[in-house]
Amino acid sequence: MSSATKTLELLSYFSISRPELGLSQLSRLAKRDKATTHRHLQALEDAGFVEQNPLNKLYRLGPVVLQLAQTREVSVPRKISAESELTKLCDATGETAHVSVLSGSTLYPLTYRESVQHSTRVIINNKILPLHATASGLCALAFGPSKLFDAAVANLHEFTPHTISNVEDLLKAIQITKEAGFGHSDRFFEADVVSIAAPVFDQTGLFAGAVSVASVATRLTPDLEICIRQNLKIASEVISRNWGGRISDEIQLKQNQFQPTQTFRNLPESPSPADIR
Repeated sequence: MSSATKTLELLSYFSISRPELGLSQLSRLAKRDKATTHRHLQALEDAGFVEQNPLNKLYRLGPVVLQLAQTREVSVPRKISAESELTKLCDATGETAHVSVLSGSTLYPLTYRESVQHSTRVIINNKILPLHATASGLCALAFGPSKLFDAAVANLHEFTPHTISNVEDLLKAIQITKEAGFGHSDRFFEADVVSIAAPVFDQTGLFAGAVSVASVATRLTPDLEICIRQNLKIASEVISRNWGGRISDEIQLKQNQFQPTQTFRNLPESPSPADIR
């Protein structure tokens, strides 16, 4: 990893739940010594990517990040064009809905909506969505570029006892996702959360991200799952159209025909990586 990459990587540790970080925290998160971390922070501060809060001396994202974010949204207005559909999806299902975008080999949350129908609901505050442990990530692996498979295999981190932790199970989960047209994460990432996702495509005709609904596991009845899948299908079609793309006839057919009775853990045998790609 180049010095520039290591420097910019520090930006990924800031989030809504962690907007300000100290040198020691960043050093621990990045698994680097303080001297190296401080040198990288100085470079980011000089360029305006981070700044220090004058009251507590903690680091926070700087004005250049805001400028870049605004430029990105103006040139590729994906967030705004997805938000109205998320509101409809949230209202229809009564659960938290969110959209992610693929950049390189990383899947990032773009925007989300929380339902007010329940006092207990899923909170989306992750800065990166693991490919092997989220419904959106499984959509990326099933419908995105083949290089994502190697990236997923290299990071099979176990978040819960249910997380996919080996290549065989990952291949099965990808196969089910391709056959269903939906990704399904059953407590893979968080112990009490089940999520279902549908792929989104842009003007290139390629996978661009996913739209997902996350529910508290004890609340996901068969009827609710059917409702979520039906409304996800509509949301993925509209968001893809807003992004200049479309859902293929093949994927739509699979989404219409799929019966949610199988999971990757009871498939008879695993496909090979070549079959998945």
